[in-house]
Amino acid sequence: MSVRVRFAPSPTGPLHIGGVRTALYNYLYAKKNNGTFILRIEDTDQERYVKEAENYIVNSLRWLGIEPDEGPGIVERHGPYRQSERKELYINNIKIILSSEKAYMAFDTPDELQALRKEAELRGETFTYNWKNRQGLRNSLSLSKEACESLVKNKTPYVVRFKTHTSGEEENITLQDTVRGEITVDKSLLDDKILLKQDGMPTYHFANIVDDHLMEITHVIRGEEWLPSMPLHVLLYKAFGWVAPVFAHVPLILKPSGKGKLSKRDGDALGFPVFPLNWGKATLGFKEAGYIPEALINYLALLGWSPGGEKELFTMDELIRSFSLNNITKSGGRFDPERCKWFNQQYAHLLPIPELVHLLKEVLTTKNLNENTVSLEVVSGLIRNRITLLTDLWDEASLFFEAPKSYDEKAVKKQWKEETPLILSGVVEVLQKSERTSADALGKEVKEWAENKGVRIGALMAPLRLALVGSMRGPDVFEICNAIGKKESVARINTALTKLKR
Repeated sequence: MSVRVRFAPSPTGPLHIGGVRTALYNYLYAKKNNGTFILRIEDTDQERYVKEAENYIVNSLRWLGIEPDEGPGIVERHGPYRQSERKELYINNIKIILSSEKAYMAFDTPDELQALRKEAELRGETFTYNWKNRQGLRNSLSLSKEACESLVKNKTPYVVRFKTHTSGEEENITLQDTVRGEITVDKSLLDDKILLKQDGMPTYHFANIVDDHLMEITHVIRGEEWLPSMPLHVLLYKAFGWVAPVFAHVPLILKPSGKGKLSKRDGDALGFPVFPLNWGKATLGFKEAGYIPEALINYLALLGWSPGGEKELFTMDELIRSFSLNNITKSGGRFDPERCKWFNQQYAHLLPIPELVHLLKEVLTTKNLNENTVSLEVVSGLIRNRITLLTDLWDEASLFFEAPKSYDEKAVKKQWKEETPLILSGVVEVLQKSERTSADALGKEVKEWAENKGVRIGALMAPLRLALVGSMRGPDVFEICNAIGKKESVARINTALTKLKR
C-alpha cells in the first residue's frame, strides 16, 4: 500500500509553528516515499470555529511550499475533506459500532454526571464513566430495549460512548509508536469516551479514526500532545476490525527557556512571531517579519529531527531525501529566535539578485520613489550580505535612494574636523573631473589625490561616508559613490559642507 499521510488542523485560529512542523514532517515523509500528503479540516468543534482560519491555514502552507496533494477544493478522491461535511459517514459508522455492541447510548444528563463527580470528590476519588459503573448508570446497557426506544422517540438527548473495557478482558494493551517505542497501557483505567455528542456531531476521536480509515491513511504523524489519545484510537480500530496506521508522535516545540510548550505569549514577550502569517492587525507573522519560507522550513525541520552529520543548510529536496521517522527525537526542541534568524541570514545571503531586485521594486513602489535613479542590480549586490531579515532591505538600501536629511551627532563630533571641509571640497573636484566608471578605479583615484595632498585616508573616508549617508553605516564609500552617481555624490557632499559648517 502506498504511503498516505494527513495534516488535520482545527480551524479555531492561526496556525502555530508547532502545527507547521507537523505538516512539514508529514509532507517530507510522503514525498520521500512517493506517497500522498492530505490536508483535512477538522471543524467538528463548531463553538470554537473561526471562519477565516481555514483560508489562513491554506495560505500559510502555500507560502511555505507545503502543498497538499489532496484536500478541500484540490483533489477530493476521498472527499469531502471538511469534517463538518462528513456527518452522514460518521452516523453510518456510529450505527455499525452500536450494532456490534462495542458502543452504547448514554442518556445521563450533565446535572446527573456533575452530581456523581461531586460525590466522588467527597470520597477523595475521581468519577470515571467506565466498566465499573456503566451498568448502574442511565444507558442502553442498563435500560431495556423498550425504554431506550421510548427515550429516543421522545427526543431525549443522549451521547454515544465507547465500551473501552469489559470485565474479564485482558487489561493491558501494548502500543507501538515509531518515535516512542513500545507503550503498555492498562485499559481498565480508561473512561468510556464519548463518540457522538448530543448535537449529533462526532467527537474529535471518533471522526479522526473514521476519516483516517476511509481516507486510507497509512501513517499518523502528529504532536505528542495526542499520545494519551493513542490507546483509544487503537481500540477503536480493533472494535471496527480495521487495520490501524503506523503512529509517530513528534516532540513539542519548547519555549526559548526550554520549559514548557512555545506559545504566542512567549513570542509577544520576546519579540518574535509564532505564526506563519499575520493574524489580524495585532499578531505579526514570520512572512511579514521578514523571514524567507525556505529558511523557516530548514530551521523547523531540524527542531526535533536530526539527519546526522554537520550539515545545517538543506533545500526542500535535500530534506525530502534525508528525512526518516526513525531520526525524530523524543525530547522537545527549544525554539531559539536568534538561531532562527541565523538560518534566515544564511538564506538571505544566497538570494538571487533578480529576486532581491523584485523585492526592492516593491519597497520603492510603497514609498513612491523612482527606481530609475540607481541600478537596482548594483544596490542588491551591495546589500545582500548585509541583511538578516527581509525587513532589513529598506534599512540597508535607503541610503542609495534618499540623501541624508540629518547627520549622526556623535559621528559629526568625532569625525568632522577643522580640515574636513577643505578635504571634502578637494574630493568634490576629483569627482567632477573623474571619468572612472568603477568603484575600485574611483577609490584608487581619490586615494592617489589624498596621498599627493598629504591627506590621511582616515581623515577623508569617515567624513566622506558621513556626507554621503548621514551616519557611519553602509557598504564601501566608493561603491556608494559609484551606485548613486557622480552628480548625486557631489550634491550630497556639498549639502553636508553647507549644513555642517562650524
